[in-house]
Amino acid sequence: MLSEEQVTNFQAIYRNKFGREISREDALEKGARLVRLLQIVYQPITEQELLEFQKRREARTLTKLNSQP
Repeated sequence: MLSEEQVTNFQAIYRNKFGREISREDALEKGARLVRLLQIVYQPITEQELLEFQKRREARTLTKLNSQP
């Protein structure tokens, strides 16, 4: 649940970005949905996952370098 201050801040951000006012109820709903989306999307990775990512990125870089004329 968002605090009253967070809802008010969300309303101000929304107004500045989209140029229109939204109700407290809409701000609460949209803000809560945004928080939930970020919770789902942003998940810290483990050290093992980071190492695997770095290896894949390095392999892609080497492949690109080797395929250039």
